[in-house]
Amino acid sequence: MMQLSDSDFQRMVRFMHDNYGINLTKKRQLINNRLALSLKNQGYSSFTEFVDQLISKKDSHQIDFVLSKLTTNYTYFMREKDHYDFFMNVILPDITKKNEAKKVLSIWSAGCSTGEEPYNISMCLKEYFGASAGAWDTRVLATDISPRVLSQAKDPAYEMPNDIPSSWKTRYFVKRNDGSGLYTVTPEIRKNVIFRTFNLMDPIRFKLNFDVIFCRNVMIYFDHPTKDALVNRFYNATKKGGYLMIGHSENLSKDCPYKMIRPATFQKK
Repeated sequence: MMQLSDSDFQRMVRFMHDNYGINLTKKRQLINNRLALSLKNQGYSSFTEFVDQLISKKDSHQIDFVLSKLTTNYTYFMREKDHYDFFMNVILPDITKKNEAKKVLSIWSAGCSTGEEPYNISMCLKEYFGASAGAWDTRVLATDISPRVLSQAKDPAYEMPNDIPSSWKTRYFVKRNDGSGLYTVTPEIRKNVIFRTFNLMDPIRFKLNFDVIFCRNVMIYFDHPTKDALVNRFYNATKKGGYLMIGHSENLSKDCPYKMIRPATFQKK
């Protein structure tokens, strides 16, 4: 089996950190185990050949391949359910009141993977607004660095989730017509999500600042300086009084500009 040399390991660590924020300093064995066979099957004779091409070409397919092998796109509907409860019971009443005049909400699912989170947010929005949903622009921006997972998100195929309320299963899911037995979300929910490829290491320059940013279980791959810098970019892209929601397994530094209002939920005061 191919073996990752010290030099190639250091080059790959620097490249992935500097360009994508991913911290691989303690992942040498993981890199070797998860990439070696695939690289051999792709015709590479050594890690050196692959790393040379990775750095020189920055080919999107190669980057996507590495990210898919070394990170986990693990997500599901109603993940960390208390976030959605707080979003519907506290955050939505607050930001709806603030945006009553223009009837526009700005919500970002950063690191959306295969789409469960932004679709879940959209279901919460439809439930909250009910018959008046059509009067509001509640479209959710959903971004991920991986074109592969975004392609899956745009053409969703899920097993029926267990933790979704029964009434939601009826309203927001329909069986796919491809004979797979899997489900997709209804056109109403799909139309409410705007998918975009976006690298969280890039400057955040969207048209509007955000009422809510969901970035859950993404920053586990970043070192502290990278995470702090991203949180500051999030802060600058958040409206006054807006919110940032992170995963319960994550934490922010004591210098975080947001104020923590409950575990894993922060507000720009």
